[in-house]
Amino acid sequence: QVQLTESGGGVVQSGGSLKLSCATSRDMSAITGMGWYRQTPGKQREVVATIVIGGATYYVDSVKDRFHIWRDNVNDRMYLQMNNLKPEDSGVYYCKGGYRRRDYWGQGTQVTVAV
Repeated sequence: QVQLTESGGGVVQSGGSLKLSCATSRDMSAITGMGWYRQTPGKQREVVATIVIGGATYYVDSVKDRFHIWRDNVNDRMYLQMNNLKPEDSGVYYCKGGYRRRDYWGQGTQVTVAV
């Protein structure tokens, strides 16, 4: 089993930055297919960015060149640096990781971008 704990959300003005952190309860090297997902009221959870063990990344088009995802295998954390934030980036951000063929989710952290 894996526990994932997000932090770093908050309220920021449009154009501002936030850095989200996802702490894992297990050695990061054993956790596959990690990523950040976003959910807004009335909508399905959607992928924002993902990163695999080898380091390859994926970003949804709307955040390319503004967001950066990376894994810190020393401190067993995954991060999402979010720059030039826009109101449409608002939502609850969830961390996801795979372990022994199961997906695990964190509890989410709220990001609110004010106009």
